[in-house]
Amino acid sequence: MPGKADQFLWDTELHGFGIKMTPKGKLIYLAQYRIGGKKSPTRRVTLGEHGKLTPAEARIEARKVLSKAALKEDVAETRAALRRQCTVGELADRYLAEYVALRNKPSTQIEIRRIVKLRIKPKLGKLKIQGLTRTRVNEWHRGMEETPYEANRALAYLSKMMSLAAGDWDLIPANPCQGLQRFTEKKRERFLTEGDLASLGEGLKVCEKAGTVTGAFAAALRLLALTGCRLSEVLTLRWEDIGASGDTFHLADAKAGARSVPLGAAAAKLIKLLPRKGDFIFPAVGVHRPMTRHAFHHFWARVREASGLKNVRPHDLRHTAGTYAAQAGFNAFSVRDFLGHKSLAMSGRYVERAADPMRATANSVGSRIANALDGSPSADVVPLATAKQRRRK
Repeated sequence: MPGKADQFLWDTELHGFGIKMTPKGKLIYLAQYRIGGKKSPTRRVTLGEHGKLTPAEARIEARKVLSKAALKEDVAETRAALRRQCTVGELADRYLAEYVALRNKPSTQIEIRRIVKLRIKPKLGKLKIQGLTRTRVNEWHRGMEETPYEANRALAYLSKMMSLAAGDWDLIPANPCQGLQRFTEKKRERFLTEGDLASLGEGLKVCEKAGTVTGAFAAALRLLALTGCRLSEVLTLRWEDIGASGDTFHLADAKAGARSVPLGAAAAKLIKLLPRKGDFIFPAVGVHRPMTRHAFHHFWARVREASGLKNVRPHDLRHTAGTYAAQAGFNAFSVRDFLGHKSLAMSGRYVERAADPMRATANSVGSRIANALDGSPSADVVPLATAKQRRRK
């Protein structure tokens, strides 16, 4: 019968093998041993609960533990050390605090935190990092095959975590993610025709009239189209980033380095008409922080549906601006500077470059896109002859 304390019964044939009855009546098989002489402490290892293990199965497990103890291998200490080990979730928290927060740009930090929260912690967070095998990581990665791009980003972030654990933090002997094959990513280079832009503009107006998108989103989408900027660059814009003349804004921490973005007439007018509420030009609803990428994509899905445009991404607007600039006859240097594809030497944080050539590019592209969004497309554009075609002539 159960007592007030644990009761033990030891096997007479296999020394160190026994069973424990808890005050609640549970029967638990044990292995007991010492590492060293009689003065060394007694160690006990739980083998399993009666019912889940038969006596014969428990005896087999006890023999394994006792055999290791005879060889001076402390199974109890090994298990205790394993319990003390860091989990993948705990490693992820350290990675975010000690690496991401210090090394990555704010927009990148947001994306990494999202991936860690939604992709890494739910499936792997409770596992001990020492027990995370290549097979387990590969199964986890392959389970995201329907979203190959995000799956590869998740694997890259996990690999960086484990690389730090194996290197600077000295927690594991090797990175289990190293050498695992990524999914093939099909890169899309799509740009919108003037007809597409007209449909997009009409869909945006429909959503604005119905109140299914915010004014901040509508303005951000138009500026995204007019400037060819990256989404993160537009969403994080502050009023203080706008130049005194109102026809330039400064990006202190753009992907390709700090740069000044000249605004065409249509983009400058758009910003001039926006209400100033808080620090950010495109704020989140009711808060003093920028609109999130999640919120933008939420509204974008509504506009895309209203426009009848399938598989169009916000980033396609950047391709559109670059394509239109090239079609207008601007050379590769103007297009490069217009889109900020290459880092430019800056003499100070907000020192503006001579932007007249880029402003001409911005005016031309912005005017064409603005007209198309308003449903008034310009004349058809004749593609420029290639260098090879010109040589033939």
